[in-house]
Amino acid sequence: MNTTLTIGKLARAAGVGIETIRYYQQRELLPVPPSTGTYRYYPASSITRIRFIKRAQQLGFTLEEIAELLTLQDGSDRAQIRERAHAKIAGIAQKLMDLQRIHDVLHRLIDACEHTDTEHPCPIIEALEEPRVEEHVPE
Repeated sequence: MNTTLTIGKLARAAGVGIETIRYYQQRELLPVPPSTGTYRYYPASSITRIRFIKRAQQLGFTLEEIAELLTLQDGSDRAQIRERAHAKIAGIAQKLMDLQRIHDVLHRLIDACEHTDTEHPCPIIEALEEPRVEEHVPE
């Protein structure tokens, strides 16, 4: 088995595009191998690294957070790894609360729209024209 890959073969093996690999290199998440003239040859371990990055993105980690996780990839500092995961959970919980608030506001606006006669402005449009939507939602 070939232990090095061109960028095209690496992209196919990792299931990403060539531009993704270049972007990860630009962000310093993936090292740039030295040029051998015409091609750069990537070690097969780059596949694992790219998959790690993609899986971390699927779990909601930003590229900055992934860079931090990559420094902890050997697994020796589990307290730091858990801290990063707990921070991600806290961020997700905040986003869920924000989404629930948006959901509730939209439901109230729809309800207000359904129960407002056409002589009055549409509560949805009216709320969107105001600086803070939550302040103008009828209860």
